[in-house]
Amino acid sequence: MSYPAWLFALSVVFILLERLLPRVPGQRILRRGIWNDVVYLVFNGNYLGLLVALVLSRLFEAIDPERAAFVAFMRDQPQWLQFVTLLFVIDFVQYLVHNLLHRVPVLWEFHKVHHSIEQLDWIGNWRFHWFEVFVYQFFLYPLAGVFGFSGPVMFWQGVLSTAAGHFAHANLRVHVGPLKYFFNSPEMHIWHHTHDDAGPVNRNFGVTLAVWDWLFGTAYLPAWDPKRLGFAGIEKFPGTLLGQMVFPFARMLRLSVLLLIAPAAFPLILSACAS
Repeated sequence: MSYPAWLFALSVVFILLERLLPRVPGQRILRRGIWNDVVYLVFNGNYLGLLVALVLSRLFEAIDPERAAFVAFMRDQPQWLQFVTLLFVIDFVQYLVHNLLHRVPVLWEFHKVHHSIEQLDWIGNWRFHWFEVFVYQFFLYPLAGVFGFSGPVMFWQGVLSTAAGHFAHANLRVHVGPLKYFFNSPEMHIWHHTHDDAGPVNRNFGVTLAVWDWLFGTAYLPAWDPKRLGFAGIEKFPGTLLGQMVFPFARMLRLSVLLLIAPAAFPLILSACAS
């Protein structure tokens, strides 16, 4: 099947699962913000990543075949080894990038789009600002293509990433037992989306795998669910698709203006205080 077919099939499966095993019973399918999330779903970043990866790897080969053969050291490895290697490498890089998205103020302004969802479900997995999609996908998959990972391996990595994202964000009441130390799950990922008022923030950065969080001390998994999702100031966050796209740039523009004005205003403030 093509990637859009897999995306559609997995989406249908999780719509049904959320009706059968809901974490929050009665949560509506057509919740607030659902139509924005449908747009995010249709234009999700896996398309961009896979396409650019294949094009870039072919272009690299055409420009410099000898160097391409040297750099593409994974090309002659078995498909299963390529898949396992790509899974761990991509997920570890995503863990690091995800951590930075929360801790670097400029990046956090873009990542707020994803955390603006207040009723978590499978489709919320795709609510990402396009700039964040660029940061994640434009570097990960293209580099995988240059290093020689095959097209089918990257395709199945994309399918697995889609399934894992659906699962982690789904409105499901499931407990994975000891697998919680290895795979990301709804019971763990919901605490990544907790509001500042409802529990510790900056926890559970794993995307497909949870192992990085347990290894580096960022895991948090109590026996209850957070009482509120989002972030401080979410009440003022725009609800429209256009507003969400513009919001981070507007915040950065205001900050830049302040940084430019502050040095010029400093002597005036000093003179006013002196007088």
